[in-house]
Amino acid sequence: KAFVEMVKKVGMDQYEFAIHETKTHEVIENVRNFRSEIGILYLNDFNEQVMSKLLRENSLEFTELFQCDTYVYLWSGHPLAGEPVISMDQLEEYPCLAFDQGKNNSFYLAEEMKSTYEYKKIIKADRATLLNLMVGLNAYTLCSGIICEELNGADYKAVPLAESEKMRIGYIRRKGAGISRIGRVYIEELLAYKDKLL
Repeated sequence: KAFVEMVKKVGMDQYEFAIHETKTHEVIENVRNFRSEIGILYLNDFNEQVMSKLLRENSLEFTELFQCDTYVYLWSGHPLAGEPVISMDQLEEYPCLAFDQGKNNSFYLAEEMKSTYEYKKIIKADRATLLNLMVGLNAYTLCSGIICEELNGADYKAVPLAESEKMRIGYIRRKGAGISRIGRVYIEELLAYKDKLL
């Protein structure tokens, strides 16, 4: 949603933008190699030390935008969708969906929370199949809870996780590099959208 609003706000007659939804290590590589000006990642108590080391080694810096709790993301027809809060025990019989990190599959680079939890059922998937698996298998994933109903529809919901962990969501950029005007507009839109939801 923030990207959509940024494109609208820039208001040029002709443009070429790129947005890459990719694996954690590729976000780091894209910013390091000037393919992306900024990359959006999260830190938590578990991954912060390793991620900070990776960022330092790649001459990148992290700027926190906001903090949020952990939510269970599932389709609105899921048996637990009506619960006010969901525990990990309640989720045990349902498949957890985790994003496949490919050859760099370290759990320090996992995109979902609770990456060290011993899941009874887990499916590694790419983003294209995530929503279909949620519906077909009553599967779920863990997320920030920031969902744009306007773009994603009302068929999915985020329910607070009882064993929540704080996520520090922010952006990375090359150390000492300035941010372009368009990059600053994008960051402003991320913050504006966050204020509407949190």
